[in-house]
Amino acid sequence: MVRVALVREDARAVVFAVDVEEGASATHHEVTASRADVSRLARVGEAPVQLIERCFAFLLEREPKESILRRFDVSVISRYFPDFERTIR
Repeated sequence: MVRVALVREDARAVVFAVDVEEGASATHHEVTASRADVSRLARVGEAPVQLIERCFAFLLEREPKESILRRFDVSVISRYFPDFERTIR
């Protein structure tokens, strides 16, 4: 289960707290997304929280929750997974 909560936002970026639970274990992540990245990657009418949920679905299909960075910006995902932006849009 993935839970995404908006922590704070300003004119440049949005910050989220993400909890991933599987069985008896859980991880916590802090994810930042620039407004430009949200505009570019989100689907029409999609809230930023939903974009981050999809980002985590993408990541969890490719690696265990323990391998996901604890703090990162959405822009770094494509460094590890070059197909990220094409897939997430």
